[in-house]
Amino acid sequence: MTLTLHWFLPTYGDSRYIVGGGHGLPAGGDRRATIGYLSSIVQAAEEFGFASALTPTGAWCEDAWLTTAMLARETERLAFLVAFRPGLISPTLAAQMAATFSLHAPGRLLLNVVTGGEAHEQRAYGDHLDKEERYTRCAEFLSVVRRLWAGETVTHRGTHLDIEAACLPTLPDPVPPLYFGGSSRAAGPVAAEHADVYLTWGEPVDAVADKITWIRGLADRHGRKPRFGIRLHVITRDTAEEAWTQAGRLLGALGEDVVAAAQAGLARSESTGQQRMIALHQQTRGDGSWRDARALEVAPNLWAGVGLVRGGAGTALVGSHAEVADRIADYAAAGIDEFVFSGYPHLEELYWFGEGVLPHLVRRGLFPGSATASTSSSSSSSHNAFLPAPGRRRPG
Repeated sequence: MTLTLHWFLPTYGDSRYIVGGGHGLPAGGDRRATIGYLSSIVQAAEEFGFASALTPTGAWCEDAWLTTAMLARETERLAFLVAFRPGLISPTLAAQMAATFSLHAPGRLLLNVVTGGEAHEQRAYGDHLDKEERYTRCAEFLSVVRRLWAGETVTHRGTHLDIEAACLPTLPDPVPPLYFGGSSRAAGPVAAEHADVYLTWGEPVDAVADKITWIRGLADRHGRKPRFGIRLHVITRDTAEEAWTQAGRLLGALGEDVVAAAQAGLARSESTGQQRMIALHQQTRGDGSWRDARALEVAPNLWAGVGLVRGGAGTALVGSHAEVADRIADYAAAGIDEFVFSGYPHLEELYWFGEGVLPHLVRRGLFPGSATASTSSSSSSSHNAFLPAPGRRRPG
């Protein structure tokens, strides 16, 4: 089994500490999300053999389409997993944008469909549908897009969309795969019918396995076999002690008031997945034990500390390079095919992961590797992670 790995683009800014935001929360880091900085991340991801970089969508970050279109010129092979919200753009325009992107960067576009779990944020964009209606509209939207990509002239009279004689001047080749996440009952049927890859946030392996079983059962009714992916942060070091020390350093920078304000904002979320993230650290917040990094270890090497201030993906794999590789193998055994990773800062943590964890995955036959990943040492007291490829600047 060969895994597909993706990295993440912090288009809201980056930092050596946890950057809050997402799911209705504002965000901002110490490092601006300039094209120069983001280029250093995607170029490194390309060197290590990652498949793509996920670029988020929302009021808390820069526009994903525009940013990735610019970054495609800074890379040669890396694809971009562009997140977008169906309710904020017409299906015809979205299909056309994807076709144009694919024309100029063939095979380098993947699409992450985000239905939207925050009603207050959706309203800021002029979208006033409730959660159930957003999923209904999403299903209509994806049906129209699929038909347009197939070369049809589409007239659609639906509950939420009214499209007349739509067609595309250019068809995407290949057709971008659709990534889709959602933990609510309404999300399941949409994922089963339309998702090429179903995404989940990082929960304990058993909970993830249950989701896979759920979506597989629904997809079987449509004769479909989606792949499965997981979104996780990562803190990996030469030793477990170093990794947990770093987790503690990230926690140490968070004040009680900062955590309380973030959780008050996230409490408004309609997202079932967000509620599941909150539940992972709810007890430790209640008894005050969250100040101890290990108290937030909700499963072996699975740390819920990020979710104290960040909406969306709130868990990280924390441990030595070998331990992180072990946990990746556990998720793979449960049915996960693709992993979307990130870390703070995204550039440095990418090097820790690329030079530390990837060689373990290559040796296990879980990752095809690259020249960089295959020859890197998985453990070194001097740690060569910050030696850039020729012509690339050294990460700070």
